[in-house]
Amino acid sequence: MTRPPVQALAVPLLTCLATLGMLTLWTAAGNAGTPAQLSVAEGRVLIPAGSDATAAFFTIRNTGGSDDVLTGVTGPAGHRAMLSRTVDIGANARSMAMAKDATVPAGDALTMTATTLDIMVSPPPRLAPGDRLTFTLHFRHSPPRTVRALAVAPGR
Repeated sequence: MTRPPVQALAVPLLTCLATLGMLTLWTAAGNAGTPAQLSVAEGRVLIPAGSDATAAFFTIRNTGGSDDVLTGVTGPAGHRAMLSRTVDIGANARSMAMAKDATVPAGDALTMTATTLDIMVSPPPRLAPGDRLTFTLHFRHSPPRTVRALAVAPGR
């Protein structure tokens, strides 16, 4: 059996050492994916116009270095709360569809709106302007966050 020349081993070895060195520097600089750091300010919940459902909206900020995922929501007792998304169904028509989850990007925010992602609450609770509802947001990597939403008239 013949031995490979030292030069043939040098290239892969130097490549591995250079890669390891760069990864070490990248990690030491704090770029190795710090955990998600989530915060949620008080949200809004629409005063229902009908008897089917209403919607709540929050902005979830992530100042950490890793994405997290909103996986679900628990709403007020006696009311079902779920993530829903507005989807285009063609010819300038839209529909609501349940959403399994939503990414909260690292260094950014997930902002819920009436035309993107929201929390559908069914049946809608009786609300007056200024009332507050409590929700618990559940995440894949972060602990749950209990937050409140202020009741507002639609369009506010």
